Amino acid sequence: MRGSARRVARNEPTTSVRFVDVLSAEFGKARTLPAVWIALVVAFLAASLLGALAATDTLRFAGPDGEVSIGQFGTLLLSPVYAFLVVGVCVADEYRAGQLGVSLAAVPNRTRLAAAKTMAAAVLGVLAAVPVLGPGHLLRHLPDLSAGVLTAAEVTAGFGASVAVHLLFSLIGWGFAVVTRSVVVPVATLFAIPILLSPMLQGVLPTVVRLLPHEAALSGLGTPIDPSVALGADTAWLVLLGWAGAFVAAACRCLVRRDVSGA
Repeated sequence: MRGSARRVARNEPTTSVRFVDVLSAEFGKARTLPAVWIALVVAFLAASLLGALAATDTLRFAGPDGEVSIGQFGTLLLSPVYAFLVVGVCVADEYRAGQLGVSLAAVPNRTRLAAAKTMAAAVLGVLAAVPVLGPGHLLRHLPDLSAGVLTAAEVTAGFGASVAVHLLFSLIGWGFAVVTRSVVVPVATLFAIPILLSPMLQGVLPTVVRLLPHEAALSGLGTPIDPSVALGADTAWLVLLGWAGAFVAAACRCLVRRDVSGA
């Protein structure tokens, strides 16, 4: 009674925006973005097609040690992640038409807003990755599963690892987009690193290359592009987790400290 009277006397609001409401609003915004659905469809089709081709083994590539099947070509199998990370990038895009200003007006507590955005990006990454990757992963491993070469537990563990990689890349893209206030820069940069930067540096700075997100992901999945840039599985996961953590932390700091006016 006394607490309520004091709040009324000071004209303080008796209700506040709940964290779950902020989180729900973030999910709602993500569902209305056409680019998110387009990215998911592209990633799904790419992953499913690669899974089917790997299962049938009808397409091979020339390598230094002979022909390489798609199932052994880690870089190609990982390529759908660059369509998938667009989901995180688009979810972070609130820097046009004063959208961030509206969010800040609705949720003045910027720490709560940053936490909700981070959790929404992570949950959306997991929920989207499972249906996007599931069919392709099953198609790819179905022959070995049927022949008894792989167990269901091994296939499930591999699927979990693939989902984790896509989640971490999505978080990297989300954080990168918040920091740069751009949807183009993160996608272009992350896509260019394995295509342009890694090949140039692999021969002279392999220690640096193996710590890049793409190469760390391949090592974590057990398909490094070359022994010279391979990491142990545990180390690779720590490196990839470090990249995601660094970008998420930088994004949260920007949301709390820099983007205070929604500009």
